[in-house]
Amino acid sequence: MYDRIIEKELFEQILDNPAVALVGPRQVGKTTLVKNLQKSFEKPSIYLDLESNADLARLQDAELYLDERRGSMIILDEIQRMPSLFPLMRSLIDRQREPGRFLLLGSASPDLLKNSSETLAGRISYLELHPLQFDEVRGKITYSMHWLRGGYPAMLQAASDKSSFRKMSDFINTYIERDLPLLGLPGNPNNVRLLLNMLVSVHGGLLNVSQLANSLKMTVPTVQTYLDYLENAFLVRRLLPWHVNVSKRLVKTPKIYIRDSGMLHSLAGIANSEDLAGNIILGNSWEGYVIQQIIANLPFDVRPYFYRTQDGAELDLILIKGTSVKVAIEIKYTNSPVLSRGNSVAQQDLENPLLLIVTPSAEDFNLRENATVCSIATVADHLKNLL
Repeated sequence: MYDRIIEKELFEQILDNPAVALVGPRQVGKTTLVKNLQKSFEKPSIYLDLESNADLARLQDAELYLDERRGSMIILDEIQRMPSLFPLMRSLIDRQREPGRFLLLGSASPDLLKNSSETLAGRISYLELHPLQFDEVRGKITYSMHWLRGGYPAMLQAASDKSSFRKMSDFINTYIERDLPLLGLPGNPNNVRLLLNMLVSVHGGLLNVSQLANSLKMTVPTVQTYLDYLENAFLVRRLLPWHVNVSKRLVKTPKIYIRDSGMLHSLAGIANSEDLAGNIILGNSWEGYVIQQIIANLPFDVRPYFYRTQDGAELDLILIKGTSVKVAIEIKYTNSPVLSRGNSVAQQDLENPLLLIVTPSAEDFNLRENATVCSIATVADHLKNLL
């Protein structure tokens, strides 16, 4: 069991809200985390797994069961299985409004937890648990293993790269054939697999839905629907462009990433470090890996974007707080990075924020004025001071 960075914020939100939802993809460690923290909660707690027939039986008269246990914090795992509970929780909270009534664990984003945003508005706080971050395993696992295998605990801690690759393949199959249909994804699971395989080739690139639809012989609305479900299940990320500067001819198309590097590598048939080193997606894989590590650790009031103009000025990631650019980030798979003219122009466009150049393992140093080279191991420390 690794210590999770989110623990402190989880306790804070439980002490401040009647309901807290901890969301994230399946097998990311939500249940393990909460069960390990149960003894530390101020209230006694009752854990119910909504995938368990025995626990579902307890909720046959859900109002009576939950009301009689109003002195305890009720933990409801896989809450997306019973969205009908949200109106009941709203009613129970309004009768006795106090912090820590409900802790909900879910494998879908708030957009897919139907009714929750409406019926629990003002009563619930959402937190996302990402796959294990490098900062959470640093000192026990190298960045290269973490990058290859990704952050899902079972895959990361597998006995070998071969075992990790097999576990991830099985995980992807289960997600496609069972979990996504249960979340409401319509259509043939084979089409979802084809789309995921296609996303490997455009990972880190601008998203062209029409091109994907043509390649897959699907309609644009179908592909858009699939992408929405994949994003709401925390499997892919659409990174939006920053385009406040109206004087520039800016790219307004999002970039697409498969969130977990281990999932990306499995879909690409990359089973070990040698496979990765010789693969065409090496650079884009590194970019997506670093972006995931940074975004997973951002404060709630900082938003990530990328910056690109049609004239070639670009930066891989910029972090926005309020309406100002707090820091710009360029990601290079080399320990001897060189900035392009487009990187420098983009930094000037954004009024010259500090530029961090993230490398695999270089010692930190100033590349030039207002541009600092750092490693994947030290980037989080830099960001803590800047955000």
